[in-house]
Amino acid sequence: MAKPGQDHLRTLLWIGAAGVAAVVTFTVVRAVMLHRPKPDETSRRIQQLIDEANQLLKTLDEQRSSA
Repeated sequence: MAKPGQDHLRTLLWIGAAGVAAVVTFTVVRAVMLHRPKPDETSRRIQQLIDEANQLLKTLDEQRSSA
């Protein structure tokens, strides 16, 4: 059977291990979130053209239904 001092030591070790795991997890998640690639100019322009085309299709659809 473990001595009372060993129980406290074991508890502190588990708390320390949990703390280290939390810090590592936080660091990894933060690093992944900060290194997301930003959309480049071409992708942004393509999205603008898609949005414009969708708006034109919506307008055309509205004109057809009102005619």
